[in-house]
Amino acid sequence: MSDVQQSGRRGGREARRALRAAPLAVDIRPVNPGMVSGRYRALTDAEVMKVHLAALDVLENIGLADAIPSCLDVLLPKGCTLTEGGRLLFPRGLIEDTVAMAGRNFVLHGQDPKHDMEPWGKNVYFGTAGAAVYVVDPITGEYRESLSQDAYDIARLVDTMEHIHFYQRSVVPRDLPDPAEMDINTCYLSVSGTTKHVGTSWVHPDHLEASLKMLHEIAGGEDKWRARPFVSQSNCFVVPPLKFATDACRCLEMAVHAGMPVLLLSAGQAGATAPAALAGALVQEVAEVLAGLAYVNAIKPGHPAIFGLWPFVSDLRSGAMSGGSPEQALLSSACGQMAHFYDLTGGTSSGISDAKMPDFQSGAEKGYNHALVGNAGANLIYECAGMHGSLLGFSLEGVVLDNDVVGAVQRTIKGIEVTEDSLSIETIRAAVIGGPGHYLGSKQTLDLMQTEYIYPAIGDRLSPKEWNEVGRPKIIDTAIAKVRSVLDTHFPDHIPEHVDAKIRSELPIRLARERMRPAEVADEPADAVAEAHVDATVA
Repeated sequence: MSDVQQSGRRGGREARRALRAAPLAVDIRPVNPGMVSGRYRALTDAEVMKVHLAALDVLENIGLADAIPSCLDVLLPKGCTLTEGGRLLFPRGLIEDTVAMAGRNFVLHGQDPKHDMEPWGKNVYFGTAGAAVYVVDPITGEYRESLSQDAYDIARLVDTMEHIHFYQRSVVPRDLPDPAEMDINTCYLSVSGTTKHVGTSWVHPDHLEASLKMLHEIAGGEDKWRARPFVSQSNCFVVPPLKFATDACRCLEMAVHAGMPVLLLSAGQAGATAPAALAGALVQEVAEVLAGLAYVNAIKPGHPAIFGLWPFVSDLRSGAMSGGSPEQALLSSACGQMAHFYDLTGGTSSGISDAKMPDFQSGAEKGYNHALVGNAGANLIYECAGMHGSLLGFSLEGVVLDNDVVGAVQRTIKGIEVTEDSLSIETIRAAVIGGPGHYLGSKQTLDLMQTEYIYPAIGDRLSPKEWNEVGRPKIIDTAIAKVRSVLDTHFPDHIPEHVDAKIRSELPIRLARERMRPAEVADEPADAVAEAHVDATVA
């Protein structure tokens, strides 16, 4: 074959690739946020009912310890009782009334309305989460402490990922040892880095109060914030097994009064802080979160609260957490079913790999966890991208790789459309009777090429010959290049400069504004910014 012929074919192939890479209009994309799921069921209806009744038994006869006075003030008048040992018991009638009055069909807003989510029924959304204390180098595997720059960079990386629909903070800025500064800056870096819905947490109500003032400024006033709260509070109000957490409860109460959606998060670890039996771990989770739901609704009936069943799993040989295990996939899937049973917005975790960096183990663990949990129909699937080392480490390159995994799983959620057209009788007739004997150039094939089929952004589908021609790229190298491209070019500017300046004048924001802007417009020399950027993001 001549060089001209080879060049022509290669040019045509490249043109087709470019066409496929171009963004599609939302209405014709093969997958979109919030698709209806629920085809996979880890539990039968009878088993769901058994879990529910067991949870009611636990609440009525075992209860929760360490309720703070303000918690008792709202729950004792609702029919709760306090045992001599100080455990708060919840009557079945109160739980039934709570479930009936609980908030439903509430939107989780983005700063940009195009990112608004409707997490009810069996609509499914994927997002990040976690509190990793390390960032992993994709080449060496070295772990270093996570920094403020990482928190910001992850937010703006997620901002560009099509299949990651919301951003919950993923790392702890270890360069901010003061708890107040850490909480305030984590919130600031998150909302500065993305216009998607944000979730974060606070360890003290004073930190939340300061952050609320900042959020009011960004929203354009408290009234506008209350109309469209774009940050939710991740609140571990309970310390498993069955004890309230004092400061978290105080933060929960402030969030409810401030109009902030609350993720009621219980995170018992099967075999450690929850029963080793998966059904028992689920019972404890459901009981704890139902107690939190009663607490929220006693303060403000119908307040937006996410039913956050987040059971984790232990490797019973060592007691270590095993977030990538098949048992984790089963538990999280069952959590989605329990939220459906109560008709509540449910949130759970999936994608916490035990692998220390993006590799085969990581891909396998994330793949089967997301496939089961996504198809079980959990409304909000947290920790879906970048998590490694059983929540200890975070990989920016993992985010772009996991974005591909989530996109593929969403395609399985969408399922197979069966219509008169898709049954394809006339298409088959045209191909085999007087036709070419194949479907490669048929109108149906061309029409469905992008609307029904999803293609990986990072994953490699080249033939071995093509792969050799382009230098045998490794997928981790492609991911590294993608991360570098986003971080070098994507600098969100949705918060006006005068608002940012006011926030900085009132709060201890520690990441210099120059570190959050493109080098060519920053005040310091471009090469100095680039050098600092590399130091902070690539280790």
